[in-house]
Amino acid sequence: MNSKRWLQRHQVAVYAGFVLLAVGVGVYLPNSAPLSESLIDPVLAALLYVTFLEIPFVRLRRAFRNGRFVAAALGMNFLVVPVVVWGLTRFLPQRPVILVGAFMVLLTPCIDYVITFTELAGGDAEQVTATTPALMLVQLLLLPLYLWLFMGSTVAAVIEPGPFVEVFLVLIALPLTLAWLTEAWAERSSRGDAWQETMGWLPVPMMGATLFVVIASQLPRVQSSIEQIAVVIPVYVAFLVVMSILGRLAAGVLQMDAGEGRALVFTSVTRNSLVVLPLALALPAGYRLVPAVVVTQTLVELVGMVTLTRVVPAWLVPDSPKRISLPELVTRE
Repeated sequence: MNSKRWLQRHQVAVYAGFVLLAVGVGVYLPNSAPLSESLIDPVLAALLYVTFLEIPFVRLRRAFRNGRFVAAALGMNFLVVPVVVWGLTRFLPQRPVILVGAFMVLLTPCIDYVITFTELAGGDAEQVTATTPALMLVQLLLLPLYLWLFMGSTVAAVIEPGPFVEVFLVLIALPLTLAWLTEAWAERSSRGDAWQETMGWLPVPMMGATLFVVIASQLPRVQSSIEQIAVVIPVYVAFLVVMSILGRLAAGVLQMDAGEGRALVFTSVTRNSLVVLPLALALPAGYRLVPAVVVTQTLVELVGMVTLTRVVPAWLVPDSPKRISLPELVTRE
């Protein structure tokens, strides 16, 4: 138990270690990239299974009934974010291969490590977890529409619905179902309870393993294209800053408590880079730079998340015995 608590307290350092190891493998063993790439989906599915297992489904059912938070998360991600992304991408070179990558990753809200980072910041992880199926389904439906609006029908036609459906089934529905079955087993069996207890050690290592396979598999691609894709870095940084502020303001308008407010900030900021990457890899040869554009967002966001786990609870959405009111929020500003 002490070791488990140590992992939880030092998980950012653990992630940093995995990232450094992945960079070393990506730089010095680039031929291992295909093997790492083949592991992305199963490792990510395992991560989501142990993550969902961390939150009892009794609490998840209660979180599902918080319609205000679900509506706020959907509104921020599918009404506010597209406007912000459209404005920020006006500063990018108007090349389809760059824009497709930026749109794919910025228009799709995160459904995996957002839970971990929300919890690290003292946010309401149950609320975020409860919204993940809705966030995944809505982005499945709206991403082709947004690409059509922003780039035209030719580019939108490149995005096949099949891979998105597969991602939803393999990375959301299957881990969520297995987690529910595991919890039901644990309630009825000592073996099930022991299994669930063992799985409780794995969220931090599995998050590290996910970061490792993604970065190790894609770093050679980023290295060879760094001059072309470096232009997206300022846009990704700007997105983190702008959406953090807008998420905080929305929490104030809706008079959310600190836990809900932090959760809304993180779901507004974090993007679905790990889940979108398999889709980017399935694009035609003319879009070979798209995965590099997506992975670049992952690297920028990881630095941003480490920063936000400190900034959000200390300054952006501090602890408060009462709900965050808009007048108080404006006064603090």
